[in-house]
Amino acid sequence: QVQLVESGGGLVQPGGSLRLSCVASGSIFRIYVMGWYRQAPGKQRELVATIASGGITNVVDSVKGRFTISRDNAKNTVYLEMRSLKPEDTAVYYCNADIVTMPHTTSTRYWGQGTQVTVSS
Repeated sequence: QVQLVESGGGLVQPGGSLRLSCVASGSIFRIYVMGWYRQAPGKQRELVATIASGGITNVVDSVKGRFTISRDNAKNTVYLEMRSLKPEDTAVYYCNADIVTMPHTTSTRYWGQGTQVTVSS
């Protein structure tokens, strides 16, 4: 059994910053790609950023230069540093991870429960 738990969401004014964290726990053998997605009201869930186990990152154009994804492999944790937040960044943010659990040899994608980020004055 694997759990992903996000934290760090909240209400912030435009131009402000937040740091999201997501910790994976359970019978984890290996974690490959970890990522962040978001879903705004009435919209589909969309990719925000991903990071491979070796540290290679991919950040979508709409947040490039404002959001930074990072991970701590020793802590099975992925972070999303968000700066210069805009009202259009308001959404539920979800983390996911491709995880191999013992005794398996292939990975499964797991999702967290989401954390609300609201950007408003």
